[in-house]
Amino acid sequence: MNTKFFSMLMLWRVLLYVTLLIGAAFFLAPLYVMVVTSLKDADEIRQHSLVSLPGGLNFDAWRLAWDSACTGAQCSGLEPFFWNSVWMTIPAVLISTTWGALNGYVLSLWKFRGSETLFAFLLFGVFMPFQVVLLPMSQVLGWMGMSSSIAGLILVHLLAGLPSTTLFFRNYYAAVPKDLLNAARMDGAGFWMIFLRIIVPMSTPIVMVTLIWQFTQIWNDFLFGVAFSGADSKPITVGLNNLANTTSSVKAYNVDMAAALIAGLPTMLVYVVAGRYFVRGLTAGAVKG
Repeated sequence: MNTKFFSMLMLWRVLLYVTLLIGAAFFLAPLYVMVVTSLKDADEIRQHSLVSLPGGLNFDAWRLAWDSACTGAQCSGLEPFFWNSVWMTIPAVLISTTWGALNGYVLSLWKFRGSETLFAFLLFGVFMPFQVVLLPMSQVLGWMGMSSSIAGLILVHLLAGLPSTTLFFRNYYAAVPKDLLNAARMDGAGFWMIFLRIIVPMSTPIVMVTLIWQFTQIWNDFLFGVAFSGADSKPITVGLNNLANTTSSVKAYNVDMAAALIAGLPTMLVYVVAGRYFVRGLTAGAVKG
C-alpha cells in the first residue's frame, strides 16, 4: 500500500514539475525571441526563423538602440530618454516611499478625528483611473510653471503613487503592538523619536515592497510620460515608442528588440536582485501575534 502511495505521489510530483516547466517556457519564449533577435543582423533575420540562434554575438543593434543621434527634437537612440527616466524615477520613488511611510504611521498609530475618512479618500485614489486626472493635472502643472519638465513628472508620480504607498504602510503598521508604543511614550519618546528609533528599523520588509512597486510603476509608465513631458524630458517608454514607430523603408527588428530589452532591463534587475524581499514583504504582517 505504501509503495503504491509513494508511486502515485512521485507521479503527481513529476506531472507538477512538467506543467511548471511548460508554463515557464511559454512565458519565457517572448524574452528568448527578443534576445536572439537583438543579437542578429538584418540578413540573419531575413534568412532564418525567429527562434534560431544567432551566428555570433553581434551587439550592433544594441549600439544603434542606445546611441543618441538627435535631429532637432527627434532622437533615434534611447540614451537621453533613459537618463530622463533615471532622474525622474529615483527621487519620485524615494520621496513617495518616505511620504507614504509617514502617512501610514500617522493613520495607523496616531489616529485623530477624521483619520478614517481621510484614509478612505486616499484609498479611493488607488482605484481611480489615471485618465481622469490628465486634464486637471495639466492645468495645475501649468499654473505652477512645471509643464513639460522632469520636475513636473516627479510631482505627478508622487501624487499618483501616494495612495498605494500609504495603503502599504498603513496596513503594515496596523500590526505593530500598541503596548510597544505606549512603553515608548512612557519613557518620554515623542512622535519623531518613535518613528525613527522604533518604526523605521522594523519597516525593512514593507519598505522593500514599496520601493520595488513604485520603481516598477514609475519606470514603466507611458500615460503620464506622453501627456506631461516635453521634448527634453520624455521618459524611456516614450522614447521606445518613438523609436519603434520611426518611419523607415526597412524595419529594423533587431534594433527594436534591443531597445525593448534596454527599456525593461532596470526593472528586471530590480526583481532579480530584490525579488525575494518583495515576496517576504508582502507576507510580513499577514499573521498577527
